[in-house]
Amino acid sequence: MKVQDPEKAAKFYSSVFGWEISAPNWDYREVTTGGEEKSGINGGIAKGPNDYPYGTRIQIEVDSIDEAIENAKENGAMIVREKMEFDQFYLAYLVDPVGLGFGLIQNK
Repeated sequence: MKVQDPEKAAKFYSSVFGWEISAPNWDYREVTTGGEEKSGINGGIAKGPNDYPYGTRIQIEVDSIDEAIENAKENGAMIVREKMEFDQFYLAYLVDPVGLGFGLIQNK
């Protein structure tokens, strides 16, 4: 999820749901939502930029982010953040034809 106060969000979700939240790395905190006894949909908490909507957002892992972006555009998606390069992955943000924001991620 993208929020304006990641520390506050981390404390809330850890306290309420017992999620394990790692120390920040590049202002991103990995989240483990389930333990050995029950599975969860893990994710992360990061600070969102002021000019980009924040909130809960899924990220879909793809084999080729360039192909996925092109396919999404051809099918009516709008690019919100072009492909960005990080140390271990590429990431882009889009909005689908019905207005839902999502991320595409390709590991290196």
